[in-house]
Amino acid sequence: MTDVAEITKNSRECIRITVDEYQGHDLVNIRVWYDAGDGEMRPTKKGLAFKTELLTEVRNALSSIKVGEGVS
Repeated sequence: MTDVAEITKNSRECIRITVDEYQGHDLVNIRVWYDAGDGEMRPTKKGLAFKTELLTEVRNALSSIKVGEGVS
């Protein structure tokens, strides 16, 4: 697993972006992690994993979102 980024979501959760290998496939994994109360961060089921080949499409889709414009 290669850590790419960790983004604070709130006081107990963060969003971790990693690159992992699973069954011979390279995957981008974007997952919510939480503070388990014992000093350990643990992953939740909330998240998304996809093959790295889709990264350009996902990046393009995300970059088309206009912050602050709301949903139309």
